[in-house]
Amino acid sequence: MATGTKGDKYTKEIIERILEEGCLDKDPRPKYADGTPAHTLSVNHGICTYDLSKGEFPLITLRPIAVSKSIGELLWIYQDESNNLDRLAEYGVTWWDDWDIGDRTIGACYGETVRRHKLVKDLLKGLKENPDGRRHIISLWQVDDFNDPHGLKPCAFMTIWNVRHGKDGVDYLDMCLVQRSSDFLTAGCINQVQYVVFQHLIARHLGYTPGRFTWFYDNIQIYDRHVEQAKEMLKREPIDCNPHIEINPEKTDFYDMRPEDIKIEGYPLKKIKEKNPQLKFDLGI
Repeated sequence: MATGTKGDKYTKEIIERILEEGCLDKDPRPKYADGTPAHTLSVNHGICTYDLSKGEFPLITLRPIAVSKSIGELLWIYQDESNNLDRLAEYGVTWWDDWDIGDRTIGACYGETVRRHKLVKDLLKGLKENPDGRRHIISLWQVDDFNDPHGLKPCAFMTIWNVRHGKDGVDYLDMCLVQRSSDFLTAGCINQVQYVVFQHLIARHLGYTPGRFTWFYDNIQIYDRHVEQAKEMLKREPIDCNPHIEINPEKTDFYDMRPEDIKIEGYPLKKIKEKNPQLKFDLGI
């Protein structure tokens, strides 16, 4: 029997936990496109951790995951430091359009917060000047920014970075992602993969080897219209593979990286589409 990726293992465990223990919310904020309240089953608190240096990876094979647009979104936030939806569309991404505040931006959140508070620039400077420090943190949860118009408060909102001098003589860059809310079936895998890419890019910029990646989630949900899809994913057999990130060896500067410089190899998308085809998910907006 195929074991799939470590991401597949965690995914099945989380789905089982939500279906068995999940709390049904009473008055949800999101609504489906037809105006119906988008209720969720959710559980609180959990951890998924991967040793990237040993080939562990959050990408799943239980359904196809298209990662190229997700990488574009990551660069839009942390490299472009943008909230402009037209700029995001240049990466082929339009899923933020529902949060347009009326000026083709999502307002004072995400990339705008990164720009206002120089979050990436300060991270790179801090890690370079004081690699053994324990204060290397990016937080998108800047309460003062929320006083200005904004489309959506950040879900994946904080990363914490540490340099680890391995017993093998290698200097590793470890990172953890803290996420307050996760629409798990649609974006749980994507968010993790995005931030693993982010970790690789920062490690490349500073000359470190990507080490451990850990995802802390606070509240993780399955929408009521996704329950049957969740049960289907539990029935599916994962596909053994070895996905990994490869970055153009000629690029080292974080701000010079483009989507075409970042590849995820070893992910048999065609085979996954044939064996575990894509599922349809109604979105709660």
